[in-house]
Amino acid sequence: MVNESSVLFEKQGHIGILTLNRPPANAYHLEMLNCFNTSLRQAINDPEINAIIVDSSSEKFFCAGADIKVFEANTTEENAKMISQARENMALIENCEKVVIAVINGHCLGGGLEIALACDIRFAAKHQYLIGLPEINLGLIPGNGGSQRLTRLIGVSNAIQMLSTGDSISAQEAYRMGLINQLFDSEELMPAAVALASKLGQGPALAIAATKKAVYGGALLPMAEALELEKRLVDTLYDTQDGQEGFRAFVEKRPAQFTGK
Repeated sequence: MVNESSVLFEKQGHIGILTLNRPPANAYHLEMLNCFNTSLRQAINDPEINAIIVDSSSEKFFCAGADIKVFEANTTEENAKMISQARENMALIENCEKVVIAVINGHCLGGGLEIALACDIRFAAKHQYLIGLPEINLGLIPGNGGSQRLTRLIGVSNAIQMLSTGDSISAQEAYRMGLINQLFDSEELMPAAVALASKLGQGPALAIAATKKAVYGGALLPMAEALELEKRLVDTLYDTQDGQEGFRAFVEKRPAQFTGK
């Protein structure tokens, strides 16, 4: 495990694990965001890593978002740098070709929820803690994509209610709305995420990358253009080694052995 101060990076086989590690609440400042960016790029650029997990070392918090005391003490220019880095991190998560899983086991608020929203999949613990975007209580709105990604997950009406009131919800309510993919008992949460990441790590990396491009890119296009995007993406996969291996394995009735080529 590599200790990047407020972010820990660990490689487990084909999985890269980024652990938020700034007690007590993982409230971030610029240094932490920079550390996160460094570790995330390390995982993305490692050809042996095919899936990424983002979790927390805290038993009570996934992430409380920006450190408000730091934010209040900063100059406008300093805060602009922090916001810019946060936005870059969210885009890096969403645009990378590897599936990123958020593991939420405690309060997930503000910029912390925005990190989770940028991830592709969100697993969460069943016990009681808060999930929300309370920026309205500061006279603000989310600034790192929260309003847009939240709306795409839970719909306009639910998003407006959460955003305009700043009220937080439980993990159970987040699951009901579609914000959370699956709920687990705390002791089962990380093993479930690792099991999924391991499965993804054995999958066809090129097809998984194409899946992310199709889903995120197509969601912003009219249907005819989205279907054309899908066509272009799948056409690139037929002659890949993994594509040929997938057909052979199906015919031979055996598990496919994908290599990411």
